[in-house]
Amino acid sequence: MPRISIMANPVFDVCVSGTGIIGRALALALSCKGWKVALVGDAYDARMQVASKADVRTYALNAQSIELFKRLRVWDGIAKHATALQEMRIAGDTSGRLVFSAWQQCVSDLGYIVDAQSLENSLADALTYAPHVFKLDQVPTDVPLLAICEGQQSKRHKQLGVVIDKHNYDHWGVAARLTHNMPHQGIARQWFFGQDTSPDVLALLPFDHPISGSSYGLVWSTHQDNAKRLKAMSVADFENALHQRLGKEADQTWHGLKLVSDIAAWPLAQSVSRPWVGPGWALLGDAAHVVHPLAGQGLNLGLADVIAFVDVLSSARDHQPWRSVGDINTLKRYERARWFDTHAMLSLTDGLVHLFGSSHPVAYIMRNQAMSAVNQLAVLKRCLVNQARGQSMFSSSTKSI
Repeated sequence: MPRISIMANPVFDVCVSGTGIIGRALALALSCKGWKVALVGDAYDARMQVASKADVRTYALNAQSIELFKRLRVWDGIAKHATALQEMRIAGDTSGRLVFSAWQQCVSDLGYIVDAQSLENSLADALTYAPHVFKLDQVPTDVPLLAICEGQQSKRHKQLGVVIDKHNYDHWGVAARLTHNMPHQGIARQWFFGQDTSPDVLALLPFDHPISGSSYGLVWSTHQDNAKRLKAMSVADFENALHQRLGKEADQTWHGLKLVSDIAAWPLAQSVSRPWVGPGWALLGDAAHVVHPLAGQGLNLGLADVIAFVDVLSSARDHQPWRSVGDINTLKRYERARWFDTHAMLSLTDGLVHLFGSSHPVAYIMRNQAMSAVNQLAVLKRCLVNQARGQSMFSSSTKSI
C-alpha cells in the first residue's frame, strides 16, 4: 500500500510547514499541480494530534471549500461524516430574526457541517497516495518556497520578522456534541444574547453523529469565567446550564438536549499577521489570520488561501516560467488576492461581537431592527448567502484550483 515517501536527498519545489487541515490540503493541492512538496510537522502539530483524539469540534464548509475537496478527490470520504445545511435561523436578543434557506435561495444547500477529526483523517489518508508529497522531520535548507500553515503559535513569525496584530476577547469558545429527541432537519440555529451582564453567542449545528438526524455540534462563545465553569461541570450540570440559557428563547423546545461528548474550551481572539509574504515564504490559514467563530468562516478563509495560493503559483509558472516559485512579486499577488475578503470578514465578525456585546440602548435597538430589516430584503440575503458560500456577491460561480 502506498505511503507518504521519505527521501534522503530530494529536491523540493515547496515545503509546507504544518500538518493541520490547511497544511494537508495545501500539500495535496500543490501535488496535484505537479510540484514536489516536503510536508513538515512541528511540536505544536504533535500536541494537537494528541488533543484531537477526542476532538469535538465541527466545521461549517462553504461551497468553495467543498469544491476544493472534490478536486482533491477527498470529498467522498469527508461526506460520510458530513451533514447538509438546509437552513440557518438567527435570533437576536429580543425581536430580531434572520433566516437563510437553501430552498429560498434556489441552491441545494447552504454548506455542510463536518466532523473535525474525520476531515483531518480523510486528508491524511489521501496524502498517503500523493506521489509528489514527502514527509520530513525538518524544513530543507535549500527549498525555494516555505508555506507556513502552523497557526500563530508558531515560532517562525518572530524569526521572519512578522508582526501579529492581536485582540484578545474576554470570551472563550466552548464546543461539545449533543443529541436531541427531535430531528434537526438540517437546520442550524444561532442565538445572540446581548442584553445580559455577560453577553454571549450560542450555535447549534446539525450533525448526524452519534445519532443520525438528531445530533448537534455546539459552539458557545461565552465569558472566559463561565467557559471555565462549563468545562468543569458534570454532564447533568452542563445540560442544566444549557437548558437555562436556551430557555429564554423558547419554552420547552430544547429541554431534550443531551451531552454525549467531552467539553472543549479555548480562548478567543482576532488577529492578523503582517506581512503575509516575504522572499521565499508565505503565511496561510491561522498563521495569517484568526477570526471569531460566530460566522463559522475561519476554516473557509484558510481554504480560500490555499485556492488563491495555488492559483497564483500556477499562473506564474505558466506565464512567467523564469521566476522562482518563491519570487516575492509572485507571492505578493497571493497576498493582494486575499487581502480584501479576509479583512472584510475580520471587520464583520469583530463588529458583530462588539454590537451584540454592548448594552447601550442605541446598539440594542440597532442590532434587532437591522436583523429584521435584512430578513425582509431578498436581494441582500441572496448576496450574503453567495458570500458565505464562497461565491461572488452576485453570481453562483466558484473559484477553484
